[in-house]
Amino acid sequence: MTEINDRVKKLMDRLVDSGQEVGLQCAAYLDGEMIVDCWSGIADEATGRKVNGGSLFTCWSTTKGWAATCVHILADRGRLQYGDPISRYWPEFAAQGKSKATVLDALTHRVGVPQLPTGTTPEMMCDWDAMCSAIAGMKPKWTPGTKVGYHAFTYGWLTGEIVRRIDGRPIAKFAQDEICKPLGIDSFFMGIPGRVENRVAPFRVEPPPPDAPVILPGSLTRQAMPALFMNSETLNRPDLRRASLPGAGGIMNARAIARHYAMFAGYGELDGARILSKRTVNLVRKVNTDEVDMVANRRVVRGLAYGLGGSAEGGGSPAMGRSRRAFGHGGYGGSLGYADPEMGMSFGFTKTLLKVVPDPKKASAYLVAEEIRKALRREAR
Repeated sequence: MTEINDRVKKLMDRLVDSGQEVGLQCAAYLDGEMIVDCWSGIADEATGRKVNGGSLFTCWSTTKGWAATCVHILADRGRLQYGDPISRYWPEFAAQGKSKATVLDALTHRVGVPQLPTGTTPEMMCDWDAMCSAIAGMKPKWTPGTKVGYHAFTYGWLTGEIVRRIDGRPIAKFAQDEICKPLGIDSFFMGIPGRVENRVAPFRVEPPPPDAPVILPGSLTRQAMPALFMNSETLNRPDLRRASLPGAGGIMNARAIARHYAMFAGYGELDGARILSKRTVNLVRKVNTDEVDMVANRRVVRGLAYGLGGSAEGGGSPAMGRSRRAFGHGGYGGSLGYADPEMGMSFGFTKTLLKVVPDPKKASAYLVAEEIRKALRREAR
């Protein structure tokens, strides 16, 4: 497998040397064994600090995959049913016509509150109770369960508060206790401790290219992703790095992402630690929604929280491969984690230069993941 790692390293070096990327990490597992662990480029453009295997990256919505796993653990243990109203556990959430919104709706972006509460500031985002109270009091944009619209930031407080209300632990601690510790993952955080601050790679958001879709002021897309929170200056803030933002603010490295999904590639088990049942793993990757997403403004096919592989035209994520049975979650600007249990493979990818790439097959995550898949297909022949 050394050859695969070398091929990925050379490709990542080319991406950095060409100026397409600044700093990258990649890790991958096959049948529970790490086969790729490499990095390239600069972690901090201001100081010239280079990326290494332990560098940490803000991975935006890649965090949603971890938040979803926390909810699935509770379901797997019989502590919740996906069809339960959210208000069964969080009574205040019933306000403004949301009494019938379910845990399933929260996982699949159908609650109807993709918009951030009016007046949300970076400081408010650091206040868990304030954000949950504001979201609980919001009126949904549609009758919960009837439409799909990507809950870019609010997803994190929805799923996180469900976990906290049922279990008692904040989702950040739940993830550490129930995912990271059993799997030996030491580089995933929903809010970093001060001791790892010097490992974090500041990211830079590149302006969208001319051929990227235009986000109009006042649109549902902009309400879900306000410009204030889609830039380097805001989310590189130390207070936001320390805050728990399970929807779009987890800090992690490629090794952590790949190991999380290696558990899924092993149908819920890795190195003797069983996190989920095989039944639940198969359940969460079945098609759950397949329609035009009102925030993304395109067809998106999702399982039970996770995106699915397949063609972009078919609503899938090409970076996860051709199989509709592969599943995972990407993050704004290009990070990605996914599992393909049929291949026995998992993949984690992080980066510092966040940019919109209109053609998904030109995105770095796709190019790197496809390099691994091609190598594995050659070896299988």
